[in-house]
Amino acid sequence: MTYMYLAYFHLATVLPAFFIGTYLLIRRKGTPIHKILGQAYMLLMLISAITSLFMEARIGWQVLGHFGPIHLFSLLVLYLVPTAYIAARTGNIKRHKSNMIGLYLGGLLIAGSFAFMPGRLLHGWLFL
Repeated sequence: MTYMYLAYFHLATVLPAFFIGTYLLIRRKGTPIHKILGQAYMLLMLISAITSLFMEARIGWQVLGHFGPIHLFSLLVLYLVPTAYIAARTGNIKRHKSNMIGLYLGGLLIAGSFAFMPGRLLHGWLFL
């Protein structure tokens, strides 16, 4: 039962992060709203990644009887968020931009695609 609560909480952080991230990617950068939404996006992504680490991999191989390949995306997020934030704060906009694109692609699109594969919880919710 705990797994289900974690899954709902994880989804509750990923969905707004997806919409905020999409908005941030297509809109003008450096504005006050970009900065505010960017911080919210980063916080949601961090919470989502940390939450996912408590969710046991249920398909495929496991490490330590818990972690699966999809958890590598959580580690990616935990690396990219602080480095992107530091890059923005220190004026390294090129690095900030590349990290944020990597965060969106890896942390949301690719990991999200894996979440919809057969045998995974989201696939069961939506397609069965």
